Amino acid sequence: MSEDELIRCPWCEGDELYRRYHDEEWGVPVHDDRRHFEFLVLESAQAGLSWSTILKKRENYRKAYHGFDPVVVAAFDPRDVQRLLGDSGIVRNRLKIESSINNAARFLEVQREFGSFDAYLWGFTGGAPVVNRWKNLAEIPANTELSDRISKDLKNRGFRFVGSTIIYAHLQAVGVVNDHLVSCFRYGELIRSSP
Repeated sequence: MSEDELIRCPWCEGDELYRRYHDEEWGVPVHDDRRHFEFLVLESAQAGLSWSTILKKRENYRKAYHGFDPVVVAAFDPRDVQRLLGDSGIVRNRLKIESSINNAARFLEVQREFGSFDAYLWGFTGGAPVVNRWKNLAEIPANTELSDRISKDLKNRGFRFVGSTIIYAHLQAVGVVNDHLVSCFRYGELIRSSP
C-alpha cells in the first residue's frame, strides 16, 4: 500500500506538515523530558489558535527557546521576555511567554520530586497508554477525567496555561492517550509497538 492509500485520521489530510506530524509523532509514547517540555510550551502557545499555526512556528520556537531546555528557559529574565515578544517566528503573547518561563521552573521542581517529568506524567496511567476505540472524530473528547486530574495537579504545583483541554492535547501528542481512529493505520501500529 502506498503512502497516499493509507487510511489516516481525517484531521491531518490536506497539509503535508500535519500529515507528517500525524504519521511520525502524534500518539507515539514520549519518555524524554525535553520533548515533554517542548509539547507543554507548544500546546500552551496553541490555546485559541490552530495546531497547524504552531507546527509552522515549531522550528522558530526551538531556536527561541534554546532547544526547549527547561533549565535555560527557567532562567529567562525580562530581557528574554522582550526578545521573545519581538520574535515574529513565535506567538507573541506576553501571558503565554511569561507562563512558559514560569512553567519551566515548575517543570524542574517536578523533575526533582519525581526523578523526571516523564515519571510524573506516566504515573497517572501506571505507565501504560490509554487506548481508546473511536470510530469518528466527533467521538473524541476535548478533555477527560484524566486530563482534569492532571490539569488540577499541575495548577496546584503553580503551572499556568495548563487547562484540561490543553493537557488532553498534550496527552494525545505524547502518547499517554492513543486517540487515533480505529480505522487509521497508526492505531494498530502504536498498539503493536507498546510494551
